[in-house]
Amino acid sequence: MLFYRAAVDVSRSTLNYVAGLIRRHRKAIGSPWRRLNPGQQALLVLVYLRKSETFVELGAGFAVSTTTA
Repeated sequence: MLFYRAAVDVSRSTLNYVAGLIRRHRKAIGSPWRRLNPGQQALLVLVYLRKSETFVELGAGFAVSTTTA
């Protein structure tokens, strides 16, 4: 179980898998620096999919703007 602002029932291996996908995609497109690292970005995506939180709630939880979320 991973912890965000509240418990999210997602395994560490799932988080690592999604973070790996994000890392590979960033490398393939030559992505510049991002506010969230791939692990944080993966957790944001998983929280969004699992808990259906709004972008305002996600932005507040990850200390980023709504647009970044």
